Amino acid sequence: MELRPYQQDLVNKIRQAICSGSNRVCAVLGCGGGKSVIIATIAKAATDRGNRVLFLVHRKELTAQISRTMAAMGVDPFLCTVAMVQTMARQKTLARTIPPALIIVDEAHHSLAAGYLRIFDYFSQATVVGFTATPQRMGDGGLGKVFQQLVESVSTKWLIENHYLTPYHLYSVPLTEVTGIHTRHGDYDQGEIAKLMDKGAIFGGTVASWLQQAKDKKTIVYCASIKTSQATAAAFRRQGISAAHLDGSTPKAERERIVQQFRDGKILVLCNVDLFGEGFDVPDCEVVQLLRPTKSLTLFIQQSMRPMRINPQDPQKEAIILDHVGNYTRHGFPDDDHDWNLEAKKKKKQAKTTTKQCPVCYHIFIPSKDNDSGPLRCPYCGEVLEEEKAPRSEQEQINGITLEEIKESPYSDYKKAKNWEQLEFFRKGKRYKLGWSLYKALELHIPIPAKYRYAASKMMGKGRKNWFKEARGGNSKW
Repeated sequence: MELRPYQQDLVNKIRQAICSGSNRVCAVLGCGGGKSVIIATIAKAATDRGNRVLFLVHRKELTAQISRTMAAMGVDPFLCTVAMVQTMARQKTLARTIPPALIIVDEAHHSLAAGYLRIFDYFSQATVVGFTATPQRMGDGGLGKVFQQLVESVSTKWLIENHYLTPYHLYSVPLTEVTGIHTRHGDYDQGEIAKLMDKGAIFGGTVASWLQQAKDKKTIVYCASIKTSQATAAAFRRQGISAAHLDGSTPKAERERIVQQFRDGKILVLCNVDLFGEGFDVPDCEVVQLLRPTKSLTLFIQQSMRPMRINPQDPQKEAIILDHVGNYTRHGFPDDDHDWNLEAKKKKKQAKTTTKQCPVCYHIFIPSKDNDSGPLRCPYCGEVLEEEKAPRSEQEQINGITLEEIKESPYSDYKKAKNWEQLEFFRKGKRYKLGWSLYKALELHIPIPAKYRYAASKMMGKGRKNWFKEARGGNSKW
């Protein structure tokens, strides 16, 4: 396997960094850019010179995959050890391992974990080269604690534009909100998220969205809990769609059988918990559904880009991302450019996007500058988007009264609301839940924002077309 020009360029940059005195180098290349073949090339160069190589992975599913690539590239198997970090970090394993000259780290954003640090300290004389698409780790400071120099390859956007990754379509079909969920270790509390997502309406909504946007396409569903994953797979099967569930506790033989069936197309939808986010390569996978809210940019990119691998059997392939939990609002698009460095990650504010969402097809897009001369249309279905009104201050939203005054006002005052913003202002003053606004908006014939319509339609239990007509103020052309 010959390296692509940008892959060879990254190998040269790594070599130059080491020759200049950096003993620990972190290389950045976007998901799907072909890290495995680069890693194998570097490993072969080392073993050809008689040097021992230790290649570290953090999931057992990745060991066989990288070992096959190493063999195909001609890496000496007697001089190159592929090992899981959890195994290698044990004192007995370290003691009986011949010291390597080179340690290569897959998914190097994990390098600040205790197991990695124990290995690096034990083999302190070894050169360390790490690979990652996102050189940061939540809650643990910067990767500068491990690496001395950062070298970058081409961007994800460049890989798409040059046909090394597929283009994609991002749809946002919210099924829930994370308002009020606490944060633990830099991400949403997984126990609270599990309770939030373990609801029948979400399982059914996931299937309905898939049928509308991605029917008959090979799909990976990323879930927040085992219960959610199992129930979602069951919801797909009830609709006659072949689906299966996997998690970390699934027996190895069963996991391998299900994954092979997914690769062979016998299973169309694969629901999982904390699996297949890194290094899982199924080129004909076309769709991901995101059912796990996360503050982790790394997790978002790894999951959302899983269907963007080039499929030689389908040159026209286009990936689909169905974001049901608003992760794109926190992290932007998966191919956004980033200013990577080895310093500690600063607290990130919610992503400021200049995106629009089509109220009909739910597609998220960046408005074209060419639309300045006319009404804004969705570039995918042609729907004309309503012009957004500039928000007024909360003090003026309902006849000049304040939130404190709303707390003491009569309940019937909600009928004074003339638009969604005023209705939400009243709800917040009374400390009601969002569902209250959805019901009252229909009662008062107030149009509901696009991002809430799908979830509201499931709550109302009405026919999709009739509900949308009401939700949009009675002027729908459905």
